[in-house]
Amino acid sequence: MSRIEFDGDRCEGHGLCEQTAPEVYRLDDDAELELLVDEVPPELHAKAEAGARVCPVAALRVVSESEGAQ
Repeated sequence: MSRIEFDGDRCEGHGLCEQTAPEVYRLDDDAELELLVDEVPPELHAKAEAGARVCPVAALRVVSESEGAQ
């Protein structure tokens, strides 16, 4: 299983992550990012990574359990 690391200080509320993976990311009415999953299930892993990749300020990163344990 994977999780999402989110740097709220970097986020500028562009919303590209939400457009790419609305099952994983959502911007609220104040353009604050809300993660819709605590742990990324395997069926959403590719979407979560795609949403993180399109972030223009690199505020998102998908980390696998094994990667986080290092």
